[in-house]
Amino acid sequence: MDLRHTDVVKYVGTTGTASQAASTMGAAADSGAPAGAHAQIGGERTTRARIARLILENGPVSAAALSTRLGLTPAAVRRHLDGLLAGGMIEVRSARRPASRGRGRPAKLFVITDAGRSAFEHAYDDLATSALRFLAEVAGPGAVTEFARRQVAELERRYRPVMASADPGAKVQALAEALSADGYAASATGAPAGSSGEQLCQHHCPVAHVAAEFPQLCEAETEAFGRLLGTPVQRLATIAHGDGICTTHVTDQSLVQTRTTTTAANTNITESGGISA
Repeated sequence: MDLRHTDVVKYVGTTGTASQAASTMGAAADSGAPAGAHAQIGGERTTRARIARLILENGPVSAAALSTRLGLTPAAVRRHLDGLLAGGMIEVRSARRPASRGRGRPAKLFVITDAGRSAFEHAYDDLATSALRFLAEVAGPGAVTEFARRQVAELERRYRPVMASADPGAKVQALAEALSADGYAASATGAPAGSSGEQLCQHHCPVAHVAAEFPQLCEAETEAFGRLLGTPVQRLATIAHGDGICTTHVTDQSLVQTRTTTTAANTNITESGGISA
């Protein structure tokens, strides 16, 4: 046994070390990530893994912000950032400098790469996929749909008190914060110009590989979002199908109320015999 001051406790000479290293390298090759990618992330307990997760969930983010969040010196953070950059786990973007700041070197912001994102995927994806395949073969596709809905029901149960206490105009933001607390790295933004409503974006999906074969998981989650927000929603993009972000369009509540009022008025007119369609 040997302890080395590298921010990580290393066990030297224990059995199984070589086979574990070979397994890690094989997983990196299978996923298409750089050979050192998974080895760099290692366990979630390491400082480098904590930095990578903060970049995943809060990126683009600066080295100074990471230093403050982790309580580390800027030099220590930069050392880990250099390692993540070398492994292809993160990349650098330049922040736009406001005109009022004058000249100067643009601040560096760090964002996660596809290889970095894949390092956080669950090790049990293959097992979960095989289990769902077996369920579909034995009980039919409907059983997979029911399983997905039951899985999402627990998430919906936990989020419902949060949504009930949120202001009517801030429900999408409240849902994004709840999802981020569960590791989905979610955010709420306005819809693109020319359309109304908001967009709920999830930058990380822990079941992306499984959902690629079983879209029932995404469908059940979308249904839950609609119930929690109390308005129609539509999934526009998913990480499971190769998009960079899971994007859900949330219909503006005012449009739903207007449509409901108009429908009720038309029904009253028809029932009174004044006008019929």
